[in-house]
Amino acid sequence: MPAYYPASIEPKWQSYWEQHATFRTPDPDELKQAKPKYFILDMFPYPSGAGLHVGHPEGYTATDILARYKRMRGFNVLHPMGWDAFGLPAEQYAIETGTHPRETTQKNITTFRRQIKSLGFSYDWGREVDTTDPHYFKWTQWIFLTLYNTWFDDQANKGRPIEELPVPDDIVKQGEKAIARFRDQHRLVYETNAPVNWCPALGTVLANEEVIDGKSERGGHPVVRLPLRQWMMRITAYAGRLLDDLETLDWSHALKEMQRNWIGRSEGAEIDFAVTAHGKDSPKIQVFTTRPDTLFGATYMVLAPEHPLLSRITTPEQTEAVKTYQQQASFKSDLERTELAKTKTGVFTGAYAINPATNKQIPIWIADYVLSSYGTGAIMAVPGQDERDWEFAEKYQLPIIRTVQTPADFTGKAFTEDGPAINSDFLNGLHVTDAKQKMLAWLEEKQIGTRRINYKLRDWLFSRQRYWGEPFPLLHRLGADGEPDGIIEPLNPEDLPVTLPEMTDYKPSGKPEPPLGKATEWLTVQKNGHTYRRELNTMPQWAGSCWYYLRYIDPRNDKAFVDPAKERYWMPVDLYVGGAEHAVLHLLYARFWHKVLFDRGYLSTSEPFQKLINQGMILGEMEFHITPELYTENTTVLEAKNLLAVHIKNDEEDFYVIKNPPISAGSVPSNLSEDQTEKRKGMFFLKGTQLPLLGRSEKMSKSRGNVINPDDIVKAYGADSLRLYEMFMGPLEATKPWNTQGVEGVFRFLSRCWRLIVDESSEQVCLSPTVTDDAPDEETLRKLHQTIKKVTDDLEGMRFNTSISALMELSNHLARLEKKPRWAMKTLVLLLAPFAPHLAEELWQVLGHSSTLAYEAWPAFDPVLTVSSVMEIPVQINGKLRSKVTVPTGSTEEICKQAALDDDRIKELLAGKIIKKAIVVPGKLINFVISN
Repeated sequence: MPAYYPASIEPKWQSYWEQHATFRTPDPDELKQAKPKYFILDMFPYPSGAGLHVGHPEGYTATDILARYKRMRGFNVLHPMGWDAFGLPAEQYAIETGTHPRETTQKNITTFRRQIKSLGFSYDWGREVDTTDPHYFKWTQWIFLTLYNTWFDDQANKGRPIEELPVPDDIVKQGEKAIARFRDQHRLVYETNAPVNWCPALGTVLANEEVIDGKSERGGHPVVRLPLRQWMMRITAYAGRLLDDLETLDWSHALKEMQRNWIGRSEGAEIDFAVTAHGKDSPKIQVFTTRPDTLFGATYMVLAPEHPLLSRITTPEQTEAVKTYQQQASFKSDLERTELAKTKTGVFTGAYAINPATNKQIPIWIADYVLSSYGTGAIMAVPGQDERDWEFAEKYQLPIIRTVQTPADFTGKAFTEDGPAINSDFLNGLHVTDAKQKMLAWLEEKQIGTRRINYKLRDWLFSRQRYWGEPFPLLHRLGADGEPDGIIEPLNPEDLPVTLPEMTDYKPSGKPEPPLGKATEWLTVQKNGHTYRRELNTMPQWAGSCWYYLRYIDPRNDKAFVDPAKERYWMPVDLYVGGAEHAVLHLLYARFWHKVLFDRGYLSTSEPFQKLINQGMILGEMEFHITPELYTENTTVLEAKNLLAVHIKNDEEDFYVIKNPPISAGSVPSNLSEDQTEKRKGMFFLKGTQLPLLGRSEKMSKSRGNVINPDDIVKAYGADSLRLYEMFMGPLEATKPWNTQGVEGVFRFLSRCWRLIVDESSEQVCLSPTVTDDAPDEETLRKLHQTIKKVTDDLEGMRFNTSISALMELSNHLARLEKKPRWAMKTLVLLLAPFAPHLAEELWQVLGHSSTLAYEAWPAFDPVLTVSSVMEIPVQINGKLRSKVTVPTGSTEEICKQAALDDDRIKELLAGKIIKKAIVVPGKLINFVISN
């Protein structure tokens, strides 16, 4: 019998789409007639060895539904897929297994591609990109060189070619090296010694986000802070534009706030503190503060343990203590030093500074709650107005002076709110805003401080001491001694790509020397009569993901990273969907690169992603646990025929719960199967009892053992069921627990759609005799138009779960019809097509069509028919709901009132009563006011 059997339908249509290149996206010059464009983008995946789990396809399913819907609405849709394949995990796996990272990467890509194709996503696979492909990273290197050869013009507020940087005459007179140094100081890409998170075991630096509790996120290896020569990108030059341009984007408020907080704009002042140490003047220490009005309350200073002046100002008596503290701080991440620190620690340097407002000496300490990466790496400590400073001052018995009057009922310590200034000389009586302005004017008049806008955003550390990454297209000129002489030669575009050397030993040494230093033949280059050494660091994984969306537009172009005409047609991305874990770094980095390329004239838009949605996380299946207080004295475990029975006894119940698979005797059940539970009034109970249960879901991960492989779901229920269930679970942005029984529910819905159209009594797949060419009745007609409107509106608003509910309601209505109008069946199939494309294609064929429905016109609705012919109105007596009546839509007050009076329930309640007043709001409410 031709029952709904996805295993035969889905491969058939996937093969058809591939053979006919159904979803190939034409370039704008190929279009025979103008079409509106829609560029819909997924955050491309990192192809790990574990393959996909069912959480991964959630965002891909949402974008695929919209891509199919937009094609049916007449859009030229660009919907591509690719692989973010460089990076640390592949290299670590290669080192552990002895296989080359290229081999494991390509194997993983093959697995991911197969899994993604099995779900029927309508990607244009002809545009597939792979960040490890030399044809791709040639242009990553080219973009790097563009940034390297760009400086930021503060006056024009844009990036300009380095050749246009004005070089002072006195620098020109000093010669080639002086000019090179001056330009290097202004490039968007520059080299410096920077304090970094160094992981000896992994042999590379790590971003702050990759360090947890002082250990690497991958492998749990110790991480230390030490200075290393690094390549940096001057993303801070674009901080203002990155912040301001958020206002132009259709992103969620929460996502914008994450970026705003990361960029961290603050207005204040930079103030110079003269330092006295060893009885003689020392260099000045500069601090940035958002509260210059509190300067009179600065009773000590704190420097970050990495501050460069420490070696010059620390007294001999304190040198050993300071060095010991610096070493201890090097083992902590920034997060541990700030947000996670339970108590403040520090060491006195022995040096003093002069508070410019009071002319008094104040001690200089170091403490790890001050970061070298924020502001100037030094703070003026005002404990009266700062909670961290109060805690530190209290611990080390340092003076506390309030500079803002506290309210009479204030019982706390540091006061951080507004109020009149006190203990502040010429500021006394002024509130914070006015006091700030007056202090700023005073500082500038005395030439000891200036107004500044500061950003929490730090320059981007762009080096990795690993093998598996894009090589830098830079050469270091060697002097007569065989060491770099300070001149850096960027490669010419025609010399790109720089590919990785073939190496058998690419293991990190545990020291900061990158493994590329072992490739002796690759290492040295002769050019223009000079000997050069290649850059040994590689780019971070972020590099390839900064611009991949642009390469999708023109993936086979070997003359440019993207054709300008094609870029103007497709950009910006209309919808970008991906996980919230990339809400800050990836998006900031991509926006930064995009703005530089825009400033240099290579792009037509200043922002890449116009609308962005973060899909929610799909958690592992819900686990149900017996409430802990019920299993101590009241719980015993008995062995019974290879099962374990948990005997629960309490005041109301005495029963056994069977646990299978077995658990060890003497323990309590760690989990109950879902069919042993039921939900009542928002709580879970053991089925048929009043025993409360605890429900819990956790993030899917291999370590937790709760990963659901999509291959298993597709094999059991089909790809359409998986797609439909993931959209039916709840709003796209919500976090939701997986429930395999839910997949069975949507499978039954799809089976019902199949039975509406296919004759299951036949030996072959053919049209059911119940499908006729009769016109639909009025109720069915209205239901169809209401569903078309509902699904259309919901798709435009990305409310996939409610649109699926509407389709289920329509299928239920059609199932009740003895004769099913062919037009209604066609409409159902077209509405279903974006959600369950394999089934829809098959049913479309059964309905008599020979080609794909991918480009069929989306059904239109008549607004008149979307309004129901009848409506239900609540009837109240003295304001209390007593009944409901059904009346024709648009009924007058008199018709509504009479319908209520004719209602049997209302007649009974009004019998013998006097109606003092009848309030009728047509279509909304009927209320009879009666006397008792």
